[in-house]
Amino acid sequence: MDSYTTPVLSISHITKTYKGGKTAVKDLSLIILPGDIYGFIGANGAGKTTTLKSVVGILNFEAGKILIDGLDIQKQPLECKKILAYIPDNPDLFDQLTGLQYLNFIADVFSLSENDRNDRISKYAMDFSLTEALSNLISSYSHGMKQKLAIIGALIHQPKLFVLDEPFVGLDPESTYRFKEIMKEFVSNGSAIFFSTHVLDTAEKLCNKVAIIKNGSLVASGLMNELTNGESLESRFLEVVNG
Repeated sequence: MDSYTTPVLSISHITKTYKGGKTAVKDLSLIILPGDIYGFIGANGAGKTTTLKSVVGILNFEAGKILIDGLDIQKQPLECKKILAYIPDNPDLFDQLTGLQYLNFIADVFSLSENDRNDRISKYAMDFSLTEALSNLISSYSHGMKQKLAIIGALIHQPKLFVLDEPFVGLDPESTYRFKEIMKEFVSNGSAIFFSTHVLDTAEKLCNKVAIIKNGSLVASGLMNELTNGESLESRFLEVVNG
């Protein structure tokens, strides 16, 4: 199997139980390939965020295996984190830094060259109309501006896997449109995106694949057009979770 056909993300039978006995994710398996924009949907408390945090190495899990481009997130966490990016539903940034200082810090973490960081910061700041604000302290940013900065910070090292938890919350319509276009460009180069969302219309139009989780268990997954089969994703979702 060559590198291009190796799954960017392989989740095999993972189970995560919190202290107190609550099992948040039960025997979950998913395969995400290069070029996939994979939507992950479910009700509040279904296990989406727990799954995403397990994928990126924030949470440990007691059963199963997660591979990032063939690397084990539990055995090779540093190597995995070099090739992925994660944006939580409420990014926690360094308010005492300017936007540019924050992005240069991220670029330093990933050892980006001066040319690469400058080119990418300039490009993405322009895409998200954030160029002028980069000299300001992050503490002065609105929620939407912080979301844009977090997205730019996640993109500048060109990750193989992009993991996002409710990425469109706080973005204005123009930035939402531009981000969707960037996501399409991103996966056209062989990377993949795995993201949770409650905005089902957006997921239906953007994703080629989707998975539905209910009470920690996967209840449906596959190609978007096959899963919906002529129905809207919203209708199909309600059928599955209420069935």
